[in-house]
Amino acid sequence: MTGAAELKEQGNKYFVARKYSEAIASYSKAIIKNGSIATYYTNRALCYLRLKKWDEAIKDCKNALELDANLVKAYYFLGEAYFEQNLFDEAINNLNKAYDLAKNQKLLFGDDISAALRKAKRKRFLALEEKRINQEIELQTYLKNLILQDKAKKLEEAQTSTEKDNIEEKNDSVIAELNDIFKQVDERRQARDVPDYLCGKISFELMRDPVITPDGITYDRKDIEEHLHRVGHFDPVTRQPLTSAQLIPNFAMKEVVDTYLQENPWAEEY
Repeated sequence: MTGAAELKEQGNKYFVARKYSEAIASYSKAIIKNGSIATYYTNRALCYLRLKKWDEAIKDCKNALELDANLVKAYYFLGEAYFEQNLFDEAINNLNKAYDLAKNQKLLFGDDISAALRKAKRKRFLALEEKRINQEIELQTYLKNLILQDKAKKLEEAQTSTEKDNIEEKNDSVIAELNDIFKQVDERRQARDVPDYLCGKISFELMRDPVITPDGITYDRKDIEEHLHRVGHFDPVTRQPLTSAQLIPNFAMKEVVDTYLQENPWAEEY
């Protein structure tokens, strides 16, 4: 009789061969044999992800987390499944958990999680941005209609052609001013770009916790610490020996970043 471990190994072979349905069948049999192994569920969840069966993947990840609340892959795959369903808040929440656990457990696939997290944050930002743009278009249209209604009413009440000309002229001026306001908003949006000096030299993203090395180079703490852990104890730019204990908070840069975020709140999720 084939045991649960053998069935799991059989599923792994099917997965490597990209026979995901067959792999799911093997993992399912393994779960029937022994439903207390969390990785059986995450293995099957990954197959469901490959087959774009998001709900099934989510269910398996949740089952895995009931068995092991610190299983990084369960949070990671759960975040991926939520991302594919455009549930970006849920995706980011689970990917953050996966990232923190991976870092604490010193696992080697933190980069994949970081990339997925950046992608989810970017997609959420774009989704919110599209919603804001649509709201601005609706507001602009609504205000134009109010102005035109007011113009029509005043033209009806006007007694002379001079009065009508003044109404037309004033209306055109108000419409032009309104269009200019919304144009400026649109131009500011299109000009959004985080300055290079505020971005880390490893991830090229806005630094949240800048630290400075003995060589005077500033990095985001999470990026440089991950480099030191995964790549080696040296500065990635100067190649000089470096340890976490040598990193000093760059309070001046932190103040600059905080000020920039206050003035450009959109950059928080960009």
